[in-house]
Amino acid sequence: MKNTFGNNLAVTVFGESHGEAIGCIIDGLPAGIRPDMQLMRRMLNQRRASGDISTARKEADIPEILSGISRGYTQGTPVAIVIRNENVRRSDYENINLKPRPSHADYSAFMKYGGYHDLSGGGHFSGRLTAPVTAAGAICMSMLNQKGIEIGTHICSLYGIEDRAFDEEDLSADIGILKERVFPVLDDDAGQKMQEAIRQAASESDSLGGILDTAVTGLPAGIGEPWFDSLESVISHAVFSVGGVKGIEFGAGFRLAEMKGSEANDAFMVQDGKVITLTNHSGGINGGISNGMPVRFRTAIRPTPSIAKKQKTVSLSSMQNTEIEIHGRHDPAIIHRVRAVIDAVTAIALCDLLISRCGTDWFREDSR
Repeated sequence: MKNTFGNNLAVTVFGESHGEAIGCIIDGLPAGIRPDMQLMRRMLNQRRASGDISTARKEADIPEILSGISRGYTQGTPVAIVIRNENVRRSDYENINLKPRPSHADYSAFMKYGGYHDLSGGGHFSGRLTAPVTAAGAICMSMLNQKGIEIGTHICSLYGIEDRAFDEEDLSADIGILKERVFPVLDDDAGQKMQEAIRQAASESDSLGGILDTAVTGLPAGIGEPWFDSLESVISHAVFSVGGVKGIEFGAGFRLAEMKGSEANDAFMVQDGKVITLTNHSGGINGGISNGMPVRFRTAIRPTPSIAKKQKTVSLSSMQNTEIEIHGRHDPAIIHRVRAVIDAVTAIALCDLLISRCGTDWFREDSR
C-alpha cells in the first residue's frame, strides 16, 4: 500500500478516520524554511466542518509537529505532523461494515486488503485524512508565498448556481479575498444561494457536488517536464488523490475541442520586458511546462456518497443482495471544505517540481 506522493519532496499520509490519530511525514523540505503557522491554522479551519452545511463531527484539528522544525525553521530532516482524533464514534458503522456503501471505497478496499483494513468511517480512505495533507500543503504554501507564488480556489458552480468568474486582470486581488473566506466564493449572493441549496439537499437526506476553479499566480516559466512529469500530470496526480475528485481540466479544457486553432491559440507579445500571452486558453502551460502566465484549472467534485436514503448494496458476509441505510454524521456537501485541500495538494505538487528545477536552496530565506 503506497501512501506517498512526490519525488524530490515526498509526503506520506497515515492513520484512519476513527483511529487514535492521523498524520503525515514530509521528506525533502529544504533547511531554513520558516513555515507560516497562522497560514496552516487558517487552511485547516477552512477544511474543518462548520455550521449546518457540514458533518456534525467536529474535530479541533490541532497539528502537533513532532520533528523537523526547530526554533521556527525547518531543519532539512523529515517533518512529522500528528493530528489527534477526538470525536470518534465507531458504533455508527458496526452494522454496515460488510455492506459496502455505494460509490465509497468500501468494496474496492475490501477486495484489495481482504477485510484486514479498518472499516469504520472509511478507515484510511476517509476524507478525514485530508487534514494532515492540508497541514503539509500549508508548509509548501508558505514556501511558495515567500517566492511570490499564490494559489486560490473558489466554487465556480454548485448544482447550477454560478459564482462570479475570477477577474483575469487582477487574480491576486481575488485570491486575497478567498484567503479570508470560510465558504469560498467571490460573490456573496451566490454563496448564500449555494449554502441554501446544500441545506435543502440535507433536508432531503441527499447531497450535492460542484466545480472548483483554481488560479496560481507568480509561477515562473520553465517549470515541469515534457513527458511523464508534465506540470499538468503532476498537478492532476496530486488532485486525483483527493477523495471526491472525478475530473480536472486545464485552461479552456474540453471547450478547446469546440474551437478552431485560430480561436484556441494564445498569441505571444512582449509587455514591460516580459513575454506574455494575449489569452490563456492553455491555462499557463505549453508542452507540459509553465509559460509564466497564471496556471488555471477546474476540478469536478462529486456529491458526497454517504446519504441517509435507503440504497441497494450487497452483503459481503452472505454474498446476497440487500439494502443499506447510512446513519451517523456526514457532509451534505464537501466542496467548500475540499477547496483548502486542492490548494494544499497544488502547493505540494508545485514545490516538488520547483525543487527539481531550482534546487532546495532556492527556497531558503538566506538565498535571496
